[in-house]
Order: sequence, then structure tokens, then C-alpha cells
Amino acid sequence: MPSQGMKPIPLEDEYSKNTGITPEDIAKLRQWLKTQPHLPEQHITDLDLILSFHCCNRSAELAKQVLDLNITLRTLFTNYFKDRKFDADIEKTVNYVSMSILPTRTAEGYAILYCHLLNYDTKPFNFGQCLRTVFMILDIFQMEEGTWPGLQLVIDFEGVSLGHITKLELLNIQQFLYYLQEAILVKLKGLHFTNAPSFIDKLLLMMKPFMKKALMDSLFIHTTGSKTLEKYIPIEALPKESGGQYKTFQEIKDDVLEKLRDYKEYFENENKRRVTESLRPGKPKTISDIFGGVEGSFKKLEID
Repeated sequence: MPSQGMKPIPLEDEYSKNTGITPEDIAKLRQWLKTQPHLPEQHITDLDLILSFHCCNRSAELAKQVLDLNITLRTLFTNYFKDRKFDADIEKTVNYVSMSILPTRTAEGYAILYCHLLNYDTKPFNFGQCLRTVFMILDIFQMEEGTWPGLQLVIDFEGVSLGHITKLELLNIQQFLYYLQEAILVKLKGLHFTNAPSFIDKLLLMMKPFMKKALMDSLFIHTTGSKTLEKYIPIEALPKESGGQYKTFQEIKDDVLEKLRDYKEYFENENKRRVTESLRPGKPKTISDIFGGVEGSFKKLEID
């Protein structure tokens, strides 16, 4: 049973969204899962299967490969997914960066993941820890809300300095972009950099070697003072300090901290959703296999 603070979406609510996904579709994926000895079938929920099937446009074969890759990367990308729990480091990160799914949707019904620095000091900035935290937050919101028609990722660069960029580390950029393009269980519709500083080109130079054309085509740069973001995101959806009508950064931070505390039990169980490589049919997967391109590209970005 979920803990008192957890609010997982009931499966009947998910099936009522008219996504075209049926319990019979998920039952078939479950039967396939039982034939995969390396995957932790008992720890993979029907919602996990629904998210996989949905983000692959209801292609069962693609869903199988993307789910396998998602769990494989959660096993191999230990910086972000090993021993996940709400601890002092996560709390420190939430106090440093605002990261949340905003409740207002775009005109197309897409969810908005919005990130903004709360503290402009570069000294405590740890990009790897930010990624670890945002993946936990995304898991919680998908647990509560299930599938979305798509996701717009908005990173607000207000307060970001060149000192922050120098602390990103190429390994973090490589792994984040690979996970985003190949294994995230959501239809990514756009990546938006708002209040982009003059040195944004330096960040783009670091990112481009790890970006495929589909992601490049869905990356939008919005300079300070421009109105271009309004084409994609309803401005009223943003926090009050960013010109919107939603809560303040402090209120958002308090909400996120409460959610992370409530989902303590969830992450204890999620830590068991990992691959046992010794049981994988054929050759066990390693990081070099993943970045060597053995798998190719299973997941197609959703670009309008």
C-alpha cells in the first residue's frame, strides 16, 4: 500500500484518458516482461508499462526496447539513480534550484517542467546533484499524473553565470542528453532556454556533440526580454517571480520538499527496479556498449 502522502494515479483514471492504451495492451507487455530474466518484473508496475507504451506511440516493440534501456541506464548511471532517497544533499539541491512540474498545461495539453536558480552563488552548484534531484521529481509527478500528451522542458538562465557553465562536466551533459533522447518515458516536445545569456553559445558547444538532429530542432533559445517563449508556454503558468501567476519560488520549494518526504517509501522500492546484468540473455551491457551505439536509436523525439 502507498504511504499516506503518496497520491499515485489510479489505473482506471489513466485508462480513461483516451490515449488508445488498453489493459489488454499492458497485459501483453507484462507477459513479455516475464520472459526477460534480467529485468525486475516484480518491481515494474503497470503504470511503468503504460508510460513506456505511450511514449513510443503504442509500438509494443519500441516500448520493450525503451523500457529495457530506461532500466539499464538507471542501473549504469549510478550518479543519478543509485541508492535514491530524500537526504540532506537532495534537500540542499531543492533549496538551491527550483524544479517542478507546473500545474498549468500548454494549449496542446503538454506538461511544463520548469527549472530556475534560487541561489546565484556558483560555489554550491552541483549539476550532477541537480540531475539526480530532477529525475526524482519527474518520477513523482509521473507517478501522480501518469501520461501527458507531451513535455516542455524550460530552463530559466536568470542568475546563471559563466562560472556555472564551467562546473557542468561533459560526462553529466553526455549522460543527461542520452537519457533525455533515448530512454525518458515521456514524449519530449521541446527544450527551452529562457533568459539566455550572451555566453549560451559556450554551453551549446558542449552539448552539440551529444545531440541528435531531432533534439537540435526542438531546442529553442529565448533571450532576456524577448516574448518568444509565449508561443510555446502560457506565461501565466510560470512562478510569480518569473512573471507568471503561479506560486512563489518559496511555495514551490516547500511543495517539492513535502512531496520528496512523502515518497520515501516509493524510492526505497524504486531502487530495486534495476537490471541484473548477469541474467541478461547474451552479453551483459556496459557503459561502453551504451555509448558505442550498439542499441541505435529506439525512441523518436516528438517534434511538432
